[in-house]
Amino acid sequence: MSRYQRYTGGDPLAPPVDLGEALAAIGEDVMAGWSPERAMSDYLRRGPDGQRGLDDLAAAVARRRRELVQRHRLDGTLEEVRRLLDEAVLAERQQLARDVEMDDTDRAFRELRLDALPASPAAAVSELAAYEWASDQARASYEQIKDLLGREVLDQRLAGMKQALEGATDEDRARVNEMLSDLNDLLEAHGRGEDTGEQFADFMARHGDFFPEQPRDVDELLDALAARSAAAQRMLNSMSPEQREELMQLSAQAFGSPELAEQLARMDAQLQALRPGEDWHGSHRFTGEEGLGLGDGTGALQDLADLDELAEQLAQSYAGARLDDVDLDALARQLGPEAAVDAKALSDLEKALRDSGYLERGSTGDLRLTPRAMRELGRSLLRDVATQLSGRQGQRDVRRSGAAGDLTGASRAWEFGDTEPWDVNRTLTNAIRRTVAEGGSPAGGVRIGVDDIEIAETEARTQAAVALLVDTSFSMAMDGRWVPMKRTALALHQLIRTRFRNDHLQLVGFGRQARTMEIEELTALDAKWDKGTNLHHGLLLALRHFRRHPGAQPVLLVVTDGEPTAHLEPDGQVWFSYPPHPVTLAKTVRELDNVRRLGARTTFFRLGEDPGLARFIESMARRVDGRMVSPELDDLGAAVVGSYLGSRSTGRQGGRHGDFGGWGGRGDWVG
Repeated sequence: MSRYQRYTGGDPLAPPVDLGEALAAIGEDVMAGWSPERAMSDYLRRGPDGQRGLDDLAAAVARRRRELVQRHRLDGTLEEVRRLLDEAVLAERQQLARDVEMDDTDRAFRELRLDALPASPAAAVSELAAYEWASDQARASYEQIKDLLGREVLDQRLAGMKQALEGATDEDRARVNEMLSDLNDLLEAHGRGEDTGEQFADFMARHGDFFPEQPRDVDELLDALAARSAAAQRMLNSMSPEQREELMQLSAQAFGSPELAEQLARMDAQLQALRPGEDWHGSHRFTGEEGLGLGDGTGALQDLADLDELAEQLAQSYAGARLDDVDLDALARQLGPEAAVDAKALSDLEKALRDSGYLERGSTGDLRLTPRAMRELGRSLLRDVATQLSGRQGQRDVRRSGAAGDLTGASRAWEFGDTEPWDVNRTLTNAIRRTVAEGGSPAGGVRIGVDDIEIAETEARTQAAVALLVDTSFSMAMDGRWVPMKRTALALHQLIRTRFRNDHLQLVGFGRQARTMEIEELTALDAKWDKGTNLHHGLLLALRHFRRHPGAQPVLLVVTDGEPTAHLEPDGQVWFSYPPHPVTLAKTVRELDNVRRLGARTTFFRLGEDPGLARFIESMARRVDGRMVSPELDDLGAAVVGSYLGSRSTGRQGGRHGDFGGWGGRGDWVG
């Protein structure tokens, strides 16, 4: 027998999870200096294009909760207690971290107690009752909790007590306990029929400021007290057992003394006995203006509990958090089925990212991008570069049939950057097969698509030793050039690794000093405030790379936004001077001359609008018969890759306008 039910899986025609978009966004943040864990978390919070993320869902949960609270005029005592508790714990942790004179064992014990606090605010407040606070600020926040609880509990029975007792002293609290004791004595005497007018008058003379309504006799006092006490009881009746237990436990700690709770319980019992006609058992009203039935009252508070749980689940701020933790049924109840579908899509995306092989745990437990992720990012960036290059007006790929080397007899699909000639037979065969598969006829003509093209593989006759020198000084990050620089390096690395495997690429970052880096290290590099642009040291490393590959054509690519302000001394120490010192300039120029002697094809990529920098780099480019390119940041990757292709595929330095190698952003050329 078949069973049918309403489909709740969202749009069945919606596109599958786009891991490419997710990886590109995560990679962008990683290159900006974020950890992969934080980058993935931030992406899930933002959400993919056209879809709500965790922050959107959390905001909807907050709005829903706010509507319920405002509609029913709930005072949010539990939330305020939680906020003050968080403030106290945070201040205490900060104090423990700052206090260098504290014994390490004592500090560790205190931190262990804070780490082990229960999730329940009531249990946590109770656990901290005997804790010796190291922070005065934390102690003050904790005392605020007890003060707040006392005022809220009293305000449920006596109107205006929350405001009247704000900033109460120990003497004020003692007066409250004395008033409640006298009030209970008066109520008990009235219940026995033994009270007198003098007793009431004496009570009001001593405690009348607690009763702004100024009752004229015991009956009026009873009416006012019973009405408010019954409303407080109805609110408790409307809560779930867990919520009621939480509030009652907190109430027992009001003003830091159980006496208040005992006196209020004694008063409630007397009032119920003296005014049984009040609604002590219903749940049709909160203390606000809107009346609710028993089911609605219970449902509203259960909704608040659901929303609080959902807010915590969507925040993902606890250890081991996963989107699988989100209660989709509760989310659908509170925000509708679309919200549950969005949350499920985010959960599937998180799982796909973790299972795709793009992310892995390192030896220290931190999440990191895998080599597979780096390759995929490189391919994506290379596609972007190809689009930019192919879209330039008047540009063309300067490939010469057979120029790449001797044919091997094999063929493969064409990819951006290939310099080998087409395999015409295979290309036409692919186009004919595709035409027939699409319902067409070869007799009507065949159109060759990009996916049809196959190229004849060759054995390369020439190799290139490529040194990409990227400026890693702090100004690159400060002026927004950090991520474009990394994207450029990753695109070039991917091109050489996949299409020009016989070439040798070395990545060199130069800040105060220079060092060679693997692509994973460069993409994860954080910007640091460290003065110096040591192009001299970078050129030394580039020259070492060129000399290690004497049979390869040297290609030097330099990306920078500043003049050299540091150089390497013979003893290995770094010399820094701003403005640039003549010695620094002389040493840098000397290594440039060595680069020229090796026959390197050199391109400088100038970032920024500094005219002094432009003149300096222009002079350096002329000195080595090189060229200077001044690309916009968005075009930096295309400029570097185009220059590499031009240097590699032409037998001369420089290039014509229209060649890949001759593309110069705004046409700033030298040489």
